[in-house]
Amino acid sequence: MKNRHSLGASAALLALVASMAVVSAPAFSQAVIIAPSAPPPMRFEPVPPPRPGYGWDGGHWRWEGGRYVWAPGHWQPVHAGYRWMPGHWVQTAHGWRWIDGHWMR
Repeated sequence: MKNRHSLGASAALLALVASMAVVSAPAFSQAVIIAPSAPPPMRFEPVPPPRPGYGWDGGHWRWEGGRYVWAPGHWQPVHAGYRWMPGHWVQTAHGWRWIDGHWMR
């Protein structure tokens, strides 16, 4: 009888630990985007007047629904001590991969 309680407690503890591992997955993981062909040439996009505390993140081509779609630029809040690395497309052996923009020290 005592072994049965130990086995039940061990199973409950294992289930709890396993569920915590799933909950603690990183929130910043992203889907890998691969397009079969190169993106179209960049569009000219006028940059609006500067806004205090914000930096301009220019537009880019996004792969959506089997085709490229233009995503217009937008303002990014500035992070002190960091610089913005814009997103970009990189050619790989399997097609063109999108690398998201991110803040870098």
